[in-house]
Amino acid sequence: MKKSKLISLVLTFSLTLTTILTGCSSSESYKDAAYSTATTYESAPSISYKTEDSSFAVAYAEEDGAYDAAYRYSSAESGMAGQAGQGGELGSLPTAPEMNTEEYLDVKESGFKKTTVSPLSTFAADVDTGSLSNIRRLLNESNSFSSIPSGAVRTEEMINYFDYTAGAREDGKRFSLNKELHTCPWNEDNDLLMLTVTANEVQDGYVGSNFVFLVDTSGSMYGSDRLDLAVKGFKMLTDSLTENDRVSLVTYSGSFETILDGVSGDQHSRIRRALDSLEASGCTNGSAGINEAYRCAEDNFIKGGNNRVIVASDGDMNMGITSTSGLTDLIREKKESGVFLTVLGFGAGNYSDANMESIADAGNGNYYYIDCEQEARRVLVDKLKSTTVTVAKDVKFQIEFNPAVVAEYRQIGYENRTMAAEDFNDDKKDGGEVGAGSQVTVCYEISYNKEAGNNGIELKYQENKLKESTKRSEMLTLAIRYKEPDADTSVREEHVVLSGTDDRVSPDYAWAAGIIELSMNIRGSEYIGTSTYETALMLMSAGAESRDEARSDFRDLIKKTARI
Repeated sequence: MKKSKLISLVLTFSLTLTTILTGCSSSESYKDAAYSTATTYESAPSISYKTEDSSFAVAYAEEDGAYDAAYRYSSAESGMAGQAGQGGELGSLPTAPEMNTEEYLDVKESGFKKTTVSPLSTFAADVDTGSLSNIRRLLNESNSFSSIPSGAVRTEEMINYFDYTAGAREDGKRFSLNKELHTCPWNEDNDLLMLTVTANEVQDGYVGSNFVFLVDTSGSMYGSDRLDLAVKGFKMLTDSLTENDRVSLVTYSGSFETILDGVSGDQHSRIRRALDSLEASGCTNGSAGINEAYRCAEDNFIKGGNNRVIVASDGDMNMGITSTSGLTDLIREKKESGVFLTVLGFGAGNYSDANMESIADAGNGNYYYIDCEQEARRVLVDKLKSTTVTVAKDVKFQIEFNPAVVAEYRQIGYENRTMAAEDFNDDKKDGGEVGAGSQVTVCYEISYNKEAGNNGIELKYQENKLKESTKRSEMLTLAIRYKEPDADTSVREEHVVLSGTDDRVSPDYAWAAGIIELSMNIRGSEYIGTSTYETALMLMSAGAESRDEARSDFRDLIKKTARI
Protein backbone atom coordinates (compact mmCIF):
# COMPACT_ATOMS: atom_id res chain seq x y z
CA MET A 1 0.00 0.00 0.00
CA LYS A 2 1.34 3.37 -0.93
CA LYS A 3 2.16 5.73 1.87
CA SER A 4 -0.38 8.52 2.09
CA LYS A 5 -0.88 11.52 4.30
CA LEU A 6 -4.13 13.32 5.02
CA ILE A 7 -3.87 17.06 5.20
CA SER A 8 -6.86 19.15 6.18
CA LEU A 9 -7.05 22.74 5.11
CA VAL A 10 -9.90 24.91 6.21
CA LEU A 11 -10.62 28.28 4.67
CA THR A 12 -13.42 29.90 6.62
CA PHE A 13 -14.98 33.19 5.72
CA SER A 14 -17.22 35.20 8.11
CA LEU A 15 -17.23 38.83 9.22
CA THR A 16 -19.17 37.75 12.28
CA LEU A 17 -16.15 35.89 13.60
CA THR A 18 -13.94 38.14 15.68
CA THR A 19 -10.91 35.86 15.61
CA ILE A 20 -10.04 32.96 13.29
CA LEU A 21 -7.26 30.74 14.54
CA THR A 22 -6.57 28.51 11.54
CA GLY A 23 -3.16 26.87 11.79
CA CYS A 24 -2.18 28.30 15.19
CA SER A 25 -1.43 24.95 16.75
CA SER A 26 -1.05 21.30 15.83
CA SER A 27 -4.18 20.01 17.54
CA GLU A 28 -7.17 22.31 17.98
CA SER A 29 -10.88 22.32 17.21
CA TYR A 30 -12.62 25.53 16.15
CA LYS A 31 -16.32 25.48 16.98
CA ASP A 32 -17.02 28.98 15.63
CA ALA A 33 -16.06 28.12 12.06
CA ALA A 34 -18.56 26.95 9.47
CA TYR A 35 -16.33 23.95 8.80
CA SER A 36 -13.62 22.79 11.16
CA THR A 37 -10.94 20.19 11.49
CA ALA A 38 -9.68 18.54 14.65
CA THR A 39 -6.09 18.53 13.47
CA THR A 40 -4.06 21.08 11.54
CA TYR A 41 -0.59 19.98 10.52
CA GLU A 42 2.25 22.47 10.25
CA SER A 43 2.83 21.30 6.68
CA ALA A 44 -0.55 22.63 5.62
CA PRO A 45 -0.93 26.27 4.57
CA SER A 46 -2.53 28.43 7.25
CA ILE A 47 -4.64 31.11 5.63
CA SER A 48 -7.55 33.07 7.08
CA TYR A 49 -9.97 35.24 5.13
CA LYS A 50 -13.17 37.02 5.97
CA THR A 51 -16.25 37.78 3.89
CA GLU A 52 -19.82 38.64 4.60
CA ASP A 53 -21.83 35.58 3.76
CA SER A 54 -19.80 32.66 2.47
CA SER A 55 -17.80 29.70 3.70
CA PHE A 56 -15.50 27.36 1.85
CA ALA A 57 -13.82 24.14 2.97
CA VAL A 58 -11.53 21.65 1.29
CA ALA A 59 -9.81 18.43 2.27
CA TYR A 60 -7.35 16.62 0.08
CA ALA A 61 -5.19 13.52 0.31
CA GLU A 62 -1.70 13.45 -1.09
CA GLU A 63 -0.53 10.21 -2.70
CA ASP A 64 2.73 10.25 -4.64
CA GLY A 65 2.27 13.90 -5.60
CA ALA A 66 -1.34 13.53 -6.80
CA TYR A 67 -4.35 15.00 -5.07
CA ASP A 68 -7.81 13.60 -4.45
CA ALA A 69 -9.90 16.63 -3.63
CA ALA A 70 -13.32 17.17 -2.16
CA TYR A 71 -14.72 20.54 -1.39
CA ARG A 72 -17.87 22.11 -0.05
CA TYR A 73 -19.00 25.64 -0.72
CA SER A 74 -22.07 27.37 0.67
CA SER A 75 -23.47 30.84 0.28
CA ALA A 76 -25.90 32.30 2.77
CA GLU A 77 -27.25 34.59 0.06
CA SER A 78 -28.02 32.01 -2.63
CA GLY A 79 -28.32 28.81 -0.61
CA MET A 80 -26.02 27.10 -3.09
CA ALA A 81 -24.04 24.04 -2.08
CA GLY A 82 -21.78 21.84 -4.13
CA GLN A 83 -19.38 18.94 -3.90
CA ALA A 84 -16.65 17.81 -6.28
CA GLY A 85 -15.16 14.41 -6.67
CA GLN A 86 -11.80 12.99 -7.62
CA GLY A 87 -8.73 14.39 -9.26
CA GLY A 88 -7.27 17.75 -10.09
CA GLU A 89 -4.56 19.84 -8.56
CA LEU A 90 -4.99 22.22 -5.70
CA GLY A 91 -4.93 25.16 -8.09
CA SER A 92 -8.10 23.88 -9.80
CA LEU A 93 -10.25 24.33 -6.71
CA PRO A 94 -13.00 26.97 -6.76
CA THR A 95 -11.81 30.53 -6.20
CA ALA A 96 -12.73 31.87 -2.78
CA PRO A 97 -14.84 35.03 -2.84
CA GLU A 98 -12.90 38.25 -2.31
CA MET A 99 -13.80 40.73 0.39
CA ASN A 100 -12.27 44.12 1.04
CA THR A 101 -11.99 44.80 4.78
CA GLU A 102 -9.46 47.63 4.64
CA GLU A 103 -9.75 50.07 7.55
CA TYR A 104 -9.19 53.84 7.54
CA LEU A 105 -9.69 56.52 10.16
CA ASP A 106 -12.28 59.19 9.39
CA VAL A 107 -10.74 62.51 8.30
CA LYS A 108 -12.85 65.66 8.73
CA GLU A 109 -11.52 68.52 6.64
CA SER A 110 -10.58 71.72 8.48
CA GLY A 111 -12.51 74.91 7.74
CA PHE A 112 -11.68 78.61 7.89
CA LYS A 113 -10.89 80.31 11.19
CA LYS A 114 -11.08 84.02 11.99
CA THR A 115 -7.70 85.33 13.04
CA THR A 116 -9.19 87.68 15.62
CA VAL A 117 -10.84 84.72 17.37
CA SER A 118 -8.32 81.93 16.74
CA PRO A 119 -4.97 83.45 15.78
CA LEU A 120 -3.01 80.29 16.68
CA SER A 121 -2.69 77.20 14.49
CA THR A 122 -1.05 74.43 16.55
CA PHE A 123 -0.17 70.95 15.33
CA ALA A 124 2.34 68.13 15.74
CA ALA A 125 4.98 67.53 13.09
CA ASP A 126 4.08 64.77 10.65
CA VAL A 127 6.60 63.31 8.20
CA ASP A 128 4.52 60.23 7.36
CA THR A 129 4.08 59.49 3.66
CA GLY A 130 1.94 56.35 3.79
CA SER A 131 -1.14 57.99 2.30
CA LEU A 132 0.41 58.72 -1.10
CA SER A 133 1.98 55.31 -1.74
CA ASN A 134 -1.26 53.63 -0.59
CA ILE A 135 -3.29 55.79 -2.98
CA ARG A 136 -0.81 54.89 -5.72
CA ARG A 137 -1.45 51.21 -5.00
CA LEU A 138 -5.24 51.71 -5.06
CA LEU A 139 -5.07 53.52 -8.40
CA ASN A 140 -2.80 50.89 -9.92
CA GLU A 141 -5.26 48.20 -8.83
CA SER A 142 -8.49 49.86 -9.92
CA ASN A 143 -7.59 52.70 -12.32
CA SER A 144 -10.40 54.70 -10.70
CA PHE A 145 -10.50 57.63 -8.27
CA SER A 146 -13.79 56.31 -6.89
CA SER A 147 -11.94 53.32 -5.41
CA ILE A 148 -10.15 55.55 -2.89
CA PRO A 149 -11.85 55.83 0.53
CA SER A 150 -11.96 59.42 1.79
CA GLY A 151 -10.10 58.31 4.94
CA ALA A 152 -7.15 57.22 2.80
CA VAL A 153 -6.64 60.81 1.63
CA ARG A 154 -4.34 62.66 4.04
CA THR A 155 -3.22 65.70 2.10
CA GLU A 156 -0.20 66.49 4.26
CA GLU A 157 1.23 63.00 3.69
CA MET A 158 0.68 63.32 -0.05
CA ILE A 159 2.57 66.63 -0.07
CA ASN A 160 5.32 65.48 2.29
CA TYR A 161 6.08 62.40 0.19
CA PHE A 162 8.05 64.65 -2.18
CA ASP A 163 11.18 66.76 -1.67
CA TYR A 164 11.16 70.57 -1.78
CA THR A 165 13.79 73.30 -1.78
CA ALA A 166 15.05 73.99 1.73
CA GLY A 167 15.34 77.47 3.17
CA ALA A 168 18.63 79.11 4.13
CA ARG A 169 20.15 77.63 7.27
CA GLU A 170 20.45 80.04 10.19
CA ASP A 171 23.20 79.67 12.78
CA GLY A 172 22.02 78.21 16.06
CA LYS A 173 18.71 76.95 14.70
CA ARG A 174 17.76 73.30 14.29
CA PHE A 175 15.26 74.05 11.50
CA SER A 176 15.29 76.16 8.35
CA LEU A 177 12.21 77.69 6.72
CA ASN A 178 11.22 78.37 3.12
CA LYS A 179 8.09 80.39 2.34
CA GLU A 180 6.17 80.99 -0.90
CA LEU A 181 2.92 82.90 -1.37
CA HIS A 182 0.74 83.42 -4.47
CA THR A 183 -2.88 83.71 -5.51
CA CYS A 184 -4.80 80.55 -4.63
CA PRO A 185 -5.28 78.52 -7.85
CA TRP A 186 -8.82 77.38 -7.03
CA ASN A 187 -10.05 80.61 -5.37
CA GLU A 188 -8.63 83.84 -6.80
CA ASP A 189 -10.06 85.87 -3.90
CA ASN A 190 -7.59 84.20 -1.52
CA ASP A 191 -3.90 83.42 -1.42
CA LEU A 192 -2.20 80.06 -0.89
CA LEU A 193 0.73 80.04 1.54
CA MET A 194 3.34 77.26 1.44
CA LEU A 195 5.81 76.79 4.31
CA THR A 196 8.55 74.13 4.16
CA VAL A 197 10.39 73.39 7.40
CA THR A 198 13.59 71.36 7.03
CA ALA A 199 15.39 69.60 9.89
CA ASN A 200 19.04 70.51 9.57
CA GLU A 201 21.41 67.56 9.76
CA VAL A 202 23.47 67.30 12.93
CA GLN A 203 27.21 67.00 12.41
CA ASP A 204 27.87 64.79 15.46
CA GLY A 205 29.80 61.56 14.88
CA TYR A 206 27.81 58.46 14.01
CA VAL A 207 27.49 56.16 17.04
CA GLY A 208 25.51 53.34 15.48
CA SER A 209 22.00 51.99 15.05
CA ASN A 210 20.20 49.38 17.10
CA PHE A 211 17.48 48.03 14.81
CA VAL A 212 14.80 45.51 15.73
CA PHE A 213 13.03 44.10 12.67
CA LEU A 214 9.56 43.19 13.93
CA VAL A 215 7.92 41.14 11.18
CA ASP A 216 4.30 40.00 11.01
CA THR A 217 4.46 36.39 9.76
CA SER A 218 0.78 35.56 10.15
CA GLY A 219 -1.15 33.89 7.33
CA SER A 220 -2.51 37.19 6.02
CA MET A 221 1.07 38.28 5.21
CA TYR A 222 1.48 35.51 2.62
CA GLY A 223 2.26 36.86 -0.82
CA SER A 224 4.74 38.70 -3.01
CA ASP A 225 3.38 42.13 -1.98
CA ARG A 226 3.52 41.30 1.74
CA LEU A 227 6.08 39.14 3.53
CA ASP A 228 8.20 38.61 0.42
CA LEU A 229 8.39 42.37 -0.16
CA ALA A 230 9.14 43.06 3.51
CA VAL A 231 12.04 40.59 3.44
CA LYS A 232 13.47 42.25 0.32
CA GLY A 233 13.26 45.65 2.01
CA PHE A 234 15.01 44.49 5.18
CA LYS A 235 17.76 42.91 3.06
CA MET A 236 18.33 46.26 1.37
CA LEU A 237 18.68 47.93 4.77
CA THR A 238 20.95 45.14 6.01
CA ASP A 239 23.44 45.72 3.19
CA SER A 240 24.06 49.28 4.47
CA LEU A 241 24.84 48.27 8.08
CA THR A 242 28.29 48.09 9.68
CA GLU A 243 29.97 46.67 12.78
CA ASN A 244 28.72 49.74 14.67
CA ASP A 245 25.14 48.56 14.27
CA ARG A 246 23.09 45.86 15.97
CA VAL A 247 20.21 43.87 14.53
CA SER A 248 17.47 41.81 16.16
CA LEU A 249 14.75 39.92 14.30
CA VAL A 250 11.44 39.18 16.01
CA THR A 251 8.44 37.60 14.31
CA TYR A 252 4.86 37.21 15.44
CA SER A 253 1.90 35.16 14.36
CA GLY A 254 0.06 33.13 17.01
CA SER A 255 3.00 33.90 19.32
CA PHE A 256 6.36 35.60 18.97
CA GLU A 257 9.76 34.19 18.07
CA THR A 258 13.13 35.86 18.51
CA ILE A 259 15.36 34.72 15.64
CA LEU A 260 18.20 37.23 16.09
CA ASP A 261 19.03 39.18 19.24
CA GLY A 262 21.53 41.99 18.92
CA VAL A 263 23.87 40.54 16.29
CA SER A 264 26.52 42.78 14.73
CA GLY A 265 25.28 44.73 11.72
CA ASP A 266 28.17 43.57 9.54
CA GLN A 267 26.99 39.93 9.69
CA HIS A 268 25.07 40.42 6.46
CA SER A 269 24.93 36.76 5.45
CA ARG A 270 23.59 35.64 8.82
CA ILE A 271 20.90 38.33 8.83
CA ARG A 272 19.92 37.53 5.26
CA ARG A 273 19.61 33.81 6.03
CA ALA A 274 17.39 34.59 8.99
CA LEU A 275 15.16 36.77 6.81
CA ASP A 276 14.99 34.08 4.12
CA SER A 277 13.73 31.58 6.72
CA LEU A 278 10.51 33.52 7.38
CA GLU A 279 7.20 31.94 6.35
CA ALA A 280 3.64 33.22 6.70
CA SER A 281 1.14 31.16 8.70
CA GLY A 282 -1.24 31.39 11.62
CA CYS A 283 -3.10 34.19 13.32
CA THR A 284 -1.86 37.63 14.38
CA ASN A 285 -0.80 38.38 17.96
CA GLY A 286 0.78 41.77 17.36
CA SER A 287 0.93 42.82 21.00
CA ALA A 288 3.13 39.82 21.90
CA GLY A 289 5.56 40.75 19.15
CA ILE A 290 5.61 44.42 20.17
CA ASN A 291 6.51 43.54 23.76
CA GLU A 292 9.37 41.27 22.68
CA ALA A 293 10.69 43.75 20.10
CA TYR A 294 10.98 46.51 22.67
CA ARG A 295 12.65 44.05 25.07
CA CYS A 296 15.31 43.36 22.42
CA ALA A 297 15.74 47.07 21.71
CA GLU A 298 16.20 47.89 25.40
CA ASP A 299 18.63 45.01 26.02
CA ASN A 300 20.81 46.10 23.08
CA PHE A 301 20.38 49.84 23.64
CA ILE A 302 23.15 52.04 22.18
CA LYS A 303 23.54 55.19 24.26
CA GLY A 304 23.55 58.19 21.96
CA GLY A 305 22.70 55.92 19.03
CA ASN A 306 19.65 55.31 16.88
CA ASN A 307 17.51 52.79 18.77
CA ARG A 308 14.48 51.80 16.72
CA VAL A 309 11.85 49.11 16.21
CA ILE A 310 10.81 48.74 12.55
CA VAL A 311 7.44 47.03 12.19
CA ALA A 312 6.41 45.31 8.95
CA SER A 313 2.73 44.31 8.92
CA ASP A 314 -0.65 44.58 7.22
CA GLY A 315 -2.05 45.86 10.52
CA ASP A 316 -4.69 43.14 10.73
CA MET A 317 -4.56 42.06 14.40
CA ASN A 318 -6.86 39.22 15.54
CA MET A 319 -5.23 37.91 18.72
CA GLY A 320 -3.94 39.46 21.94
CA ILE A 321 -4.61 43.21 21.99
CA THR A 322 -6.60 43.82 18.80
CA SER A 323 -8.27 47.23 19.20
CA THR A 324 -6.63 50.40 17.90
CA SER A 325 -6.92 52.06 21.32
CA GLY A 326 -5.37 49.07 23.07
CA LEU A 327 -2.45 48.94 20.64
CA THR A 328 -1.77 52.67 20.91
CA ASP A 329 -1.84 52.51 24.72
CA LEU A 330 0.77 49.73 24.57
CA ILE A 331 2.97 51.72 22.20
CA ARG A 332 2.73 54.88 24.34
CA GLU A 333 3.95 52.88 27.30
CA LYS A 334 6.86 51.41 25.35
CA LYS A 335 8.07 54.67 23.82
CA GLU A 336 9.14 55.92 27.26
CA SER A 337 12.11 53.55 26.94
CA GLY A 338 13.77 55.93 24.48
CA VAL A 339 13.25 53.51 21.59
CA PHE A 340 11.76 55.03 18.43
CA LEU A 341 9.37 53.40 15.99
CA THR A 342 9.05 53.07 12.23
CA VAL A 343 5.91 51.42 10.82
CA LEU A 344 5.91 49.85 7.36
CA GLY A 345 2.56 48.84 5.89
CA PHE A 346 2.10 46.04 3.36
CA GLY A 347 -0.70 44.27 1.52
CA ALA A 348 -4.23 44.91 0.34
CA GLY A 349 -7.77 43.73 0.92
CA ASN A 350 -7.44 43.31 4.69
CA TYR A 351 -5.02 46.20 5.19
CA SER A 352 -5.60 48.28 8.35
CA ASP A 353 -4.30 51.75 7.60
CA ALA A 354 -6.09 52.86 10.78
CA ASN A 355 -3.97 50.60 13.01
CA MET A 356 -0.68 51.37 11.27
CA GLU A 357 -1.11 55.15 11.34
CA SER A 358 -2.33 55.15 14.96
CA ILE A 359 0.54 52.97 16.18
CA ALA A 360 3.12 55.23 14.50
CA ASP A 361 1.57 58.41 15.91
CA ALA A 362 1.48 56.94 19.42
CA GLY A 363 5.08 55.74 19.41
CA ASN A 364 7.16 58.79 18.48
CA GLY A 365 7.21 57.14 15.09
CA ASN A 366 6.68 57.53 11.37
CA TYR A 367 4.56 55.56 8.94
CA TYR A 368 5.21 54.45 5.38
CA TYR A 369 3.25 52.21 3.05
CA ILE A 370 5.40 49.92 0.88
CA ASP A 371 3.69 49.04 -2.41
CA CYS A 372 6.73 47.99 -4.45
CA GLU A 373 10.48 47.30 -4.32
CA GLN A 374 11.25 50.85 -5.40
CA GLU A 375 9.36 52.22 -2.42
CA ALA A 376 11.16 49.83 -0.07
CA ARG A 377 14.50 51.09 -1.40
CA ARG A 378 13.37 54.71 -1.15
CA VAL A 379 12.37 54.39 2.51
CA LEU A 380 15.04 52.01 3.81
CA VAL A 381 18.05 52.99 1.68
CA ASP A 382 17.77 56.30 -0.18
CA LYS A 383 16.15 58.16 2.72
CA LEU A 384 17.59 56.08 5.54
CA LYS A 385 18.78 59.07 7.59
CA SER A 386 15.50 61.00 7.36
CA THR A 387 13.39 57.92 8.06
CA THR A 388 15.44 56.29 10.84
CA VAL A 389 17.85 58.82 12.41
CA THR A 390 15.97 61.12 14.78
CA VAL A 391 17.38 64.63 15.26
CA ALA A 392 14.39 66.03 17.16
CA LYS A 393 11.46 64.43 18.96
CA ASP A 394 8.10 65.72 20.18
CA VAL A 395 8.24 68.41 17.50
CA LYS A 396 5.32 70.84 17.59
CA PHE A 397 4.49 73.86 15.47
CA GLN A 398 2.49 76.92 16.46
CA ILE A 399 1.75 79.61 13.89
CA GLU A 400 0.45 82.95 15.11
CA PHE A 401 -1.23 84.87 12.30
CA ASN A 402 -1.14 88.65 12.40
CA PRO A 403 -4.77 89.84 12.48
CA ALA A 404 -3.73 93.17 11.01
CA VAL A 405 -2.90 91.29 7.82
CA VAL A 406 -4.77 87.96 7.78
CA ALA A 407 -8.54 87.93 8.25
CA GLU A 408 -9.12 84.17 7.95
CA TYR A 409 -7.03 81.08 7.33
CA ARG A 410 -7.63 77.40 6.57
CA GLN A 411 -4.97 74.80 7.30
CA ILE A 412 -4.82 72.18 4.57
CA GLY A 413 -4.32 68.69 5.99
CA TYR A 414 -2.94 67.72 9.41
CA GLU A 415 -6.48 67.09 10.67
CA ASN A 416 -5.34 64.22 12.89
CA ARG A 417 -2.29 66.13 14.16
CA THR A 418 -4.07 69.27 15.38
CA MET A 419 -3.38 70.22 19.01
CA ALA A 420 -4.90 72.62 21.53
CA ALA A 421 -2.97 75.91 21.70
CA GLU A 422 -2.06 75.34 25.36
CA ASP A 423 -0.51 71.94 24.53
CA PHE A 424 2.28 73.65 22.61
CA ASN A 425 4.13 74.61 25.81
CA ASP A 426 3.27 71.40 27.67
CA ASP A 427 6.21 69.01 27.47
CA LYS A 428 3.95 66.16 28.55
CA LYS A 429 2.02 66.46 25.29
CA ASP A 430 3.53 64.47 22.44
CA GLY A 431 4.59 65.95 19.15
CA GLY A 432 6.11 64.24 16.13
CA GLU A 433 9.50 62.71 15.38
CA VAL A 434 11.68 64.35 12.76
CA GLY A 435 14.67 62.70 11.06
CA ALA A 436 17.86 64.23 9.70
CA GLY A 437 17.12 66.27 6.58
CA SER A 438 13.41 65.46 6.64
CA GLN A 439 10.85 68.10 5.74
CA VAL A 440 7.43 69.16 6.95
CA THR A 441 5.49 71.21 4.40
CA VAL A 442 2.26 72.91 5.44
CA CYS A 443 -0.09 75.03 3.33
CA TYR A 444 -2.76 77.55 4.29
CA GLU A 445 -5.50 79.19 2.26
CA ILE A 446 -5.78 82.75 3.57
CA SER A 447 -7.89 85.87 3.12
CA TYR A 448 -6.74 89.38 4.04
CA ASN A 449 -7.82 92.29 6.17
CA LYS A 450 -7.85 95.33 3.94
CA GLU A 451 -7.70 97.60 6.97
CA ALA A 452 -6.27 97.09 10.44
CA GLY A 453 -8.94 96.53 13.05
CA ASN A 454 -11.05 93.89 14.74
CA ASN A 455 -12.68 92.52 11.58
CA GLY A 456 -16.05 93.94 12.60
CA ILE A 457 -16.36 91.87 15.79
CA GLU A 458 -17.72 93.77 18.82
CA LEU A 459 -16.99 92.32 22.27
CA LYS A 460 -18.84 93.47 25.42
CA TYR A 461 -16.47 92.29 28.14
CA GLN A 462 -13.02 92.69 26.62
CA GLU A 463 -11.16 94.89 24.21
CA ASN A 464 -9.92 93.35 21.02
CA LYS A 465 -7.89 96.23 19.65
CA LEU A 466 -4.62 95.37 18.02
CA LYS A 467 -1.41 96.29 19.78
CA GLU A 468 0.04 99.61 18.72
CA SER A 469 3.28 97.76 17.98
CA THR A 470 1.61 95.41 15.50
CA LYS A 471 3.56 95.40 12.25
CA ARG A 472 1.62 94.94 9.05
CA SER A 473 4.87 93.91 7.40
CA GLU A 474 4.73 90.61 9.32
CA MET A 475 2.22 87.99 8.20
CA LEU A 476 2.91 85.43 10.90
CA THR A 477 5.38 84.01 13.38
CA LEU A 478 6.21 80.31 13.32
CA ALA A 479 7.26 78.88 16.68
CA ILE A 480 8.80 75.41 16.81
CA ARG A 481 9.14 73.46 20.03
CA TYR A 482 11.21 70.27 20.11
CA LYS A 483 13.29 68.01 22.32
CA GLU A 484 16.71 66.59 21.65
CA PRO A 485 16.46 62.80 21.04
CA ASP A 486 17.65 61.98 24.59
CA ALA A 487 16.14 64.99 26.41
CA ASP A 488 12.96 65.50 28.42
CA THR A 489 12.80 69.30 28.23
CA SER A 490 11.88 71.13 25.04
CA VAL A 491 13.63 73.97 23.20
CA ARG A 492 11.79 76.77 21.37
CA GLU A 493 12.83 78.60 18.22
CA GLU A 494 11.01 81.20 16.11
CA HIS A 495 10.84 82.19 12.46
CA VAL A 496 9.09 85.38 11.23
CA VAL A 497 7.34 85.35 7.84
CA LEU A 498 6.89 88.71 6.13
CA SER A 499 3.82 89.80 4.19
CA GLY A 500 3.71 90.00 0.41
CA THR A 501 3.44 87.59 -2.47
CA ASP A 502 6.45 86.24 -4.32
CA ASP A 503 7.36 87.19 -7.88
CA ARG A 504 7.65 83.77 -9.47
CA VAL A 505 5.74 80.52 -8.98
CA SER A 506 8.31 77.80 -8.34
CA PRO A 507 7.92 74.18 -9.53
CA ASP A 508 7.72 73.18 -5.84
CA TYR A 509 4.75 75.49 -5.27
CA ALA A 510 2.96 74.37 -8.44
CA TRP A 511 3.45 70.72 -7.48
CA ALA A 512 2.14 71.17 -3.91
CA ALA A 513 -0.87 73.15 -5.18
CA GLY A 514 -1.59 70.38 -7.72
CA ILE A 515 -1.46 67.71 -4.99
CA ILE A 516 -3.88 69.76 -2.89
CA GLU A 517 -6.30 70.11 -5.81
CA LEU A 518 -6.02 66.37 -6.48
CA SER A 519 -6.80 65.51 -2.85
CA MET A 520 -9.79 67.86 -2.79
CA ASN A 521 -11.22 66.31 -5.95
CA ILE A 522 -10.79 62.74 -4.67
CA ARG A 523 -12.34 63.65 -1.32
CA GLY A 524 -15.11 65.84 -2.74
CA SER A 525 -14.05 68.84 -0.65
CA GLU A 526 -16.47 71.67 0.02
CA TYR A 527 -13.55 74.07 -0.60
CA ILE A 528 -12.82 72.71 -4.08
CA GLY A 529 -13.68 76.02 -5.80
CA THR A 530 -12.75 75.97 -9.51
CA SER A 531 -10.47 72.94 -9.12
CA THR A 532 -10.86 69.89 -11.35
CA TYR A 533 -8.70 66.86 -12.08
CA GLU A 534 -7.59 68.68 -15.23
CA THR A 535 -6.42 71.82 -13.36
CA ALA A 536 -4.71 69.62 -10.77
CA LEU A 537 -2.81 67.88 -13.57
CA MET A 538 -1.82 71.22 -15.12
CA LEU A 539 -0.25 72.31 -11.84
CA MET A 540 1.41 68.94 -11.27
CA SER A 541 2.86 69.02 -14.79
CA ALA A 542 4.32 72.47 -14.13
CA GLY A 543 5.99 71.09 -11.01
CA ALA A 544 7.07 67.69 -12.29
CA GLU A 545 9.63 68.50 -14.93
CA SER A 546 12.48 69.92 -12.88
CA ARG A 547 12.50 67.55 -9.92
CA ASP A 548 12.79 63.85 -9.14
CA GLU A 549 11.34 61.00 -11.15
CA ALA A 550 8.78 60.27 -8.43
CA ARG A 551 6.87 63.41 -9.40
CA SER A 552 6.60 62.60 -13.11
CA ASP A 553 5.69 58.98 -12.39
CA PHE A 554 2.86 59.99 -10.06
CA ARG A 555 1.68 62.69 -12.48
CA ASP A 556 1.53 60.10 -15.26
CA LEU A 557 -0.51 57.76 -13.05
CA ILE A 558 -3.01 60.53 -12.31
CA LYS A 559 -3.20 61.42 -16.00
CA LYS A 560 -3.86 57.79 -16.91
CA THR A 561 -6.56 57.47 -14.24
CA ALA A 562 -8.24 60.76 -15.18
CA ARG A 563 -8.02 59.78 -18.88
CA ILE A 564 -6.96 63.31 -19.80
